[in-house]
Amino acid sequence: MDRFAELLARSGAAGESVLEYGCGPGSQAFSLAHQGAQVTGIDISDVAIAQATERARAEGVAERCRFEVMNAEETSFDDDRFDLICGTAILHHLDLDSAYAEIARLIKPTGRALFVEPMGHNPAINAYRRRTPEMRTEDEHPLLAPDLELTHGYFRKAEFAYFNLLTLLSVPLRNTRAFDPILAALQAVDRAIFRIPAARKHAWMVLISLSEPRASHPG
Repeated sequence: MDRFAELLARSGAAGESVLEYGCGPGSQAFSLAHQGAQVTGIDISDVAIAQATERARAEGVAERCRFEVMNAEETSFDDDRFDLICGTAILHHLDLDSAYAEIARLIKPTGRALFVEPMGHNPAINAYRRRTPEMRTEDEHPLLAPDLELTHGYFRKAEFAYFNLLTLLSVPLRNTRAFDPILAALQAVDRAIFRIPAARKHAWMVLISLSEPRASHPG
């Protein structure tokens, strides 16, 4: 997602400390390391950690990357440790109260957290999910509006940007010359649709931006 990459590029500046939740496909660790950030990546899978470590070596950024097997809901890092925390399609696998509390604990007072996650309101998208169980895991729970609202208990500032509704109609054309112009046109329509607050929850994906962690948290 272009907007996610753009925000990460602005946030993961040279010398900053970054934590990435999840080191599998779609990992941003390597591009951030190329920008000069010091990146720590965690994942519950030792296979993902081994693959990420090898890729860092292959890309010549091993000295700026560290990967560890760790539970994202309860890490071993010190408080106020990171300038940026990010992840792609990871929060919807976690207990959100635990995850939000841990992110708020780990991020510096001036830091920021950025996540891209699937939404769970759209009936057509949910029907597709039910038809493709082999592509899912049992712990998945695409985010609902109350899950986004929950962030306000842990962060003073929580912002959301919504993406992909009619753009999904372009997927069958992705290997044709018509794909790019049709995608661009549908993206413009989506932007207009998402100006309507009631339409936003039907997006496929949401970009979550969190900052100003609260000193104390609910529960």
